[in-house]
Amino acid sequence: MAGGWWLLAVGPSLLAAQTTEQYRSRNGARYYSQPDTGAVARAESALAADPRNPQRFIALGVAQSGVRQYREAIRTFTSGLAIAPDNALLYRWRGHRFLTVRSFDSALRDLAYGNARDSTIYGIWYHLGVTHFVRGEFAGAATSFARAQTMAPEPGEFLGSTDWLWMSLMRAGRAAEAQAVLDRVPDTLRVNNAYAQRLRLYRGTMTPEQVVTPADTADIQIATLSFGVGNWYLVRGDTATARTWFQRSVASGGWPAFGFIASEVELRRLR
Repeated sequence: MAGGWWLLAVGPSLLAAQTTEQYRSRNGARYYSQPDTGAVARAESALAADPRNPQRFIALGVAQSGVRQYREAIRTFTSGLAIAPDNALLYRWRGHRFLTVRSFDSALRDLAYGNARDSTIYGIWYHLGVTHFVRGEFAGAATSFARAQTMAPEPGEFLGSTDWLWMSLMRAGRAAEAQAVLDRVPDTLRVNNAYAQRLRLYRGTMTPEQVVTPADTADIQIATLSFGVGNWYLVRGDTATARTWFQRSVASGGWPAFGFIASEVELRRLR
């Protein structure tokens, strides 16, 4: 009881001092960063010792993103671009973080600019796909995810790009192509992530009720899985059940997840 009283009496002021507001939804919900546990401070020191190295800016921005300091990360990547204005990876990362804070137009500009300078970066193609998807540009999303799929760095990312490619094709009205994508997924991949679970749903080897398991407790995981189920219902024409799953995604609190972001968008579309 005493510990709980301390948290209520002192905790909020300490938390406010260590975190910053990152995103405020249209219904007024506010989402915050997390306190640094050391990674950001170490990356800041490394950058201070090597202040003209673009990789140091990327490392700091990635560390900031690790504790949901996305707006701080955007400023870090912007500072890096002042030194290396044609660095495609800096555009990749800043575009990604613009997407996280729902600045979709800025994300698209950065990712397209970075892609024009280096078209071999998996992360640019993948995040271009997500950006097109949330903008309702499903054909463009399918093109981006198809490219990402061919250069995925490991099986988990391959399944991620495959999942989004299937969703994009289905939303673009290209069901036969979407089925062909599923048919090409090897059965030998040993991956256990949210996208693997969603793909089992799409392939008919798992029911919607089985997708979210008791072991799925992390906010990002619940947001990601719930959006996948919602989209599955949506493309089948069941908008009422889809809305329930999108609401579940948003209720998870996993606001940086692409599934959470897409669920917000879909709920607005379904009004």
